[in-house]
Amino acid sequence: MRIKRETDYAIRCVNYLAMRHGQIAVIGDISKNAFVPRKFLAKILQKLARAGIVTSHRGVKGGFELARGPSLINFLEVIEAIQPVEMNVCALDDRLCALSDTCAVHPVWIEVREEVRRVLAKRNFAHIKTAGAGTGTG
Repeated sequence: MRIKRETDYAIRCVNYLAMRHGQIAVIGDISKNAFVPRKFLAKILQKLARAGIVTSHRGVKGGFELARGPSLINFLEVIEAIQPVEMNVCALDDRLCALSDTCAVHPVWIEVREEVRRVLAKRNFAHIKTAGAGTGTG
């Protein structure tokens, strides 16, 4: 599985907000401290808000914060807010491959996908021990 840059940015953003749980952060601070280009951040934050991961606040003291505590937000849901977790197109939707019903490898892709999902669902943002907001994935 390859994490897209947008997904990496989303993880950095959530990690930054997790380190400041209970505080509202403005886009400029998130961008600077999470090393996410400002021009992409609003779009990413919209996706995270739609997924129920962050909450936006309007007005002079507006910004973003986690919708739930860091221990209640796992890596899987942040990744899936941006991209599907897939190993091969047939593991995403077996209707996309005419060989899915007869392919000997298809069950392997399904098993790998489910194992990756299990590991990602197990890891939450309270587990992260870091001095900065970067993830080291990009």
